[in-house]
Amino acid sequence: MSRFAWAQNHETKMSTDSIELQRAYYAATAGKYDDMHGSGNDEHEIAFDFMLAFAGHAGVASILDIGSGTGRALLKIREKMPRIRAVGVEPSRELREVGYSKGLSPSELVDGDAMKLDFEDGAFDLVCEFAALHHMPYPSEAVSEMLRVAKVAVFISDSNNFGQGGRSARFFKQLLNDIGVWPIANYFKTRGKGYTISEGDGLAYSYSVFNDLNILAKNCKAVHMLNTMNSGPNLYRSAPHVALLGVK
Repeated sequence: MSRFAWAQNHETKMSTDSIELQRAYYAATAGKYDDMHGSGNDEHEIAFDFMLAFAGHAGVASILDIGSGTGRALLKIREKMPRIRAVGVEPSRELREVGYSKGLSPSELVDGDAMKLDFEDGAFDLVCEFAALHHMPYPSEAVSEMLRVAKVAVFISDSNNFGQGGRSARFFKQLLNDIGVWPIANYFKTRGKGYTISEGDGLAYSYSVFNDLNILAKNCKAVHMLNTMNSGPNLYRSAPHVALLGVK
């Protein structure tokens, strides 16, 4: 077997293992998921309200939410804009079951893979995600799928790893990214796994929304950036969390 083939097989096995670890985490914490991830996420509340304001302005009639968890975003859309048809994709059966217990139907909260969405091109006016991409091994594939399925716009509310930490830590990460060696540094930092595991967030990758800014710019007429947390004027350099709205 060539080194290239071995590397591909190794990477595939690592991503498969990480997905299984993440699903096991959600299965174990499903009962307390809303308490763990509900209050305190002010950045997502600001981002969500901004998204709904755009939806009203653009006359959005349908929304797809990927990585829906227990369906909190779907329930909020139902409450605030009941005219909108909202569907969520969530691969964890245990989290979907919690969503069903809160009144969502199996047709509203469905099983699926964000990196291979089972919907036709332009099936929804708007496709969104809230803190789901940093849990995926290949987030850019999910963003490509979001763009494919969206007819009007995509909305991303997620982390910016290059804006996290103290000033010196941010400077060092940004320097490594500027010279193109951040992936290598992150590989060694995570001891070859590419991810970290914490009690509060499960398995997570060091992700930045700015990694996918180019693909949004290529596929959208306009991309708007929203500062959802306290930071300086340069969001890449100082904002730990950013929302992006790509309008097609």
